Amino acid sequence: MPDIFDEVEEDLRAERARRIARRCGGAMLGAALLVLAGTAGWQGWRWYEARAATAAAEAYLTLHRAAEAEGADLAALGRGFAELRADAPAGYRTLIRLRAAALKAETGDLPGAIALWEEVSADGGADSLYRDLATLLAVTHALDSGDPARLAGRLAPLAAEGNPWRASAREAQALLALRRGAPEEARRILEALATDTAAPAGLRERAQRVAASLRS
Repeated sequence: MPDIFDEVEEDLRAERARRIARRCGGAMLGAALLVLAGTAGWQGWRWYEARAATAAAEAYLTLHRAAEAEGADLAALGRGFAELRADAPAGYRTLIRLRAAALKAETGDLPGAIALWEEVSADGGADSLYRDLATLLAVTHALDSGDPARLAGRLAPLAAEGNPWRASAREAQALLALRRGAPEEARRILEALATDTAAPAGLRERAQRVAASLRS
């Protein structure tokens, strides 16, 4: 008799195991399907992003080349950049705003250009390299009209060691010093720039010429 009970108990255990396996198997299958669906969705999104980025790059380059052509309608191209910005991926939106701002400056819409540069400068989602460039461009285009103390404060971090735009920011500091009526300060900045081997050659030459004119 014990053998019979043992067999019955074993059969019951086996049946319970099968039921648990069926339930767990269904749950695991469902989980696996969710993982697969999520992976497929992610890959699909990556594909969509890559496709959108490629389309934005092609459109950007087309507009950029058109803007470089002689006799280009810069105002119309500026509107083209504005339209492109609406659907472009985040990285390209930054480049588009910078290029659109440059076109506005070239066509005489300086307030519009500065507004775009300030927008990029304040955009926490943009790369710091582009944010600093936008700040530099906004400040240098406001040197004649902006508040000198505020402009100096915005230039200070850009002129610090290690910043990629340091040389250009130092040149802007010299121009700001001239506006404030401090030619000696401007000359010292420019003379240091003229011997700064990390600065671009053209900027060093320009700094040397202006410094020489301030000495005479």
